[in-house]
Amino acid sequence: MPQLPPSDDLSTHEVTNQPPARDDVDLWAGDAALRDHATAAGADVAHLAGYGAMLGRAEMRQAGRDANHHPPEAVLFDAGGRRLDEVAFHPAWHRLMAAGLEGGYAAIPWQGAAGGHATHAAMVYLTTQVEPGVCCPMTMTYAAVPALRADAGLFAQWGPKLTARGYDPLIRPLAEKSAATMGMAMTEKQGGSDVRANTTRAERTDDGWRLTGHKWFCSAPMSDGFLTLAQAPGGLTCFVVPRWLETGRNAIRIQRLKDKLGNRANASAEIEYAGALAHRLGNEGEGVRTIIEMVHHTRLDTAMAPAGLMRAALAEALHWVRHRSAFQRRLIDQPLMRVVLADLALDWEGTLALGMRVARSFDGADEEDRAFARLGVALAKFLGNKLCPNIIYEAMEVMGGMGYVEDTAMPMLYREAPLNSIWEGSGNVICLDILRTLARMPAAADAVDAELDAMTGRDRRYDAALAAHRARFATLPNEGQARAFVESLATLLTAAALLGQAPAAVAEGYVATRLGGGRGRVAGALGEGSEVDTTAILARLGEG
Repeated sequence: MPQLPPSDDLSTHEVTNQPPARDDVDLWAGDAALRDHATAAGADVAHLAGYGAMLGRAEMRQAGRDANHHPPEAVLFDAGGRRLDEVAFHPAWHRLMAAGLEGGYAAIPWQGAAGGHATHAAMVYLTTQVEPGVCCPMTMTYAAVPALRADAGLFAQWGPKLTARGYDPLIRPLAEKSAATMGMAMTEKQGGSDVRANTTRAERTDDGWRLTGHKWFCSAPMSDGFLTLAQAPGGLTCFVVPRWLETGRNAIRIQRLKDKLGNRANASAEIEYAGALAHRLGNEGEGVRTIIEMVHHTRLDTAMAPAGLMRAALAEALHWVRHRSAFQRRLIDQPLMRVVLADLALDWEGTLALGMRVARSFDGADEEDRAFARLGVALAKFLGNKLCPNIIYEAMEVMGGMGYVEDTAMPMLYREAPLNSIWEGSGNVICLDILRTLARMPAAADAVDAELDAMTGRDRRYDAALAAHRARFATLPNEGQARAFVESLATLLTAAALLGQAPAAVAEGYVATRLGGGRGRVAGALGEGSEVDTTAILARLGEG
């Protein structure tokens, strides 16, 4: 019988035509677009340089993969049957939380330095590229701070711990912690976005308020406290619910963790308040007005996150095409591939540019800045998140079959892509909110109009598109036309942000393809007269 050669003599598994591993990656130094737009927004670029270099190290990116591959588990009881209602996380999760919170993700905007919100927004963008799920509890911690100002006593207790630039995951009362996190529990089964339909009850007792009810979604149930809405005698009211009391666990019962499409490293839970002690935040009956400050700031992060997801997907795709050959040519050298990638890159940089422009307005001190932030953040959230899933899908397709397997980051990014559009107001909610803002807050319309008008005279196609938009929507549209109106306005505002800050090839390419009418419905389908400078645009992604 013939003898087979030793296995080490077989040459069938020689690895060729595969890209090398991406080792340490400097997420700041390698991103010219971020550097430009963060600088223009007044962010702390020295801080971002250090944060981007740290996050891009191979060990941190591996921590992101580990946190996704080992999702959290609910630990509801101890061995003796006593309730615990805790969540156990992989060590990688804690490492990422420490990196973000110690790096100032939640704290910097509230510590008085110039450009704090812009710096925070860029940190959201950077962190999302490594592990998006960890952003949820850090974002809510950041966004809870302005909402807590509705009560001086609660702010004095919670504010210093939420902005401590530290991470303390130990389970103990707030007074014994070096730092704290804040979650949110608003959604109920019967209401969803209609929080006024909530049925959780708040009753006044000798020791404070007690909440009883069920929350369909509790974001980050391992947080030290939660902002929540409940029906008090005076109407829907906002409350702060601590997870741990001086006397022991508060009566917050975890029913189960949600089995989600993505965001797997983060825990989202279904909970019940079983007479949980709570502290009223704001006046009775003004719950929505009180908690909207938190929602407004979380929306900034949901506008920045899609830019980070797009960037991560395009970086993976670019690495692949620079090191992969087909038909005797590198993929990156093939004209159609270059057009597809450049077309995708225009939406990525547009989303980044508008997000950072909005973040700059969060740092502003005057009424015009606040008005622009109110409307601009909703426009940025809507458009960036509607674009994000398809951008990531196209980047996945660039990699072929490898883009579809978990060895790459693409499946995780693709699963994550829809989330930020759903969180803090899905598409229809955002569009209706924009119509209400324009109807009730003329200053917001004026601020956005001023931004659009400032860029006229730079590109005739932009000027024509702006005039066409204003002619079509001479008055506010009805609800059935809300998406068409919001898409048009958000696209124009993105073009204005690029005309103001991006290189000419990027700004002109965006205007030609997004406003000039020369682009088809799929990536890379550029019509006559809408050709783009692929070399200059791809250089923004890091191509040498």
